[in-house]
This record gives sequence, structure tokens and C-alpha cells, in this order.
Amino acid sequence: MYIGRDLSELTMISMKDWETTELLYFHHVCSQLAPYLSAEGASLHTKMIRELEDRGPVGGDSGGWDHSSAPIFD
Repeated sequence: MYIGRDLSELTMISMKDWETTELLYFHHVCSQLAPYLSAEGASLHTKMIRELEDRGPVGGDSGGWDHSSAPIFD
């Protein structure tokens, strides 16, 4: 379950001010809904991807006994 700022609130501020967890969560949601996104939604998703790429690698290893192999954004 996601606990954080709503997408309507986040779209009112610069993506530079979004937390990484918010970007990861909404990127995941947009990826799941990609076939159903409007042009505006697809554009927002592209901006999220670019912002994540600009921030650099997230969770750059394969995991271990004490941490996950993928970032947990929940």
C-alpha cells in the first residue's frame, strides 16, 4: 500500500522536488497502466523516467540476506 503524497498534489510541484520513492511508485503504476494512458499520462510517465535517469542508479546491487534486490517503494 502506498502512503504518501497524491499524484494530483505532486503534479503541482517540480519533479525535482519529488522523493525517489514517489517517482519509483508512480513509475511502476504508469508502467502497469501504459496501454490505458492518455497522451498527457504518457507524457508525465516519460518525464518520470527522465527524472529517474537523471538521478542515477537506484539500488545498484543484486541483493543479499539483509536487503532486497529491488528498491522497495511501498
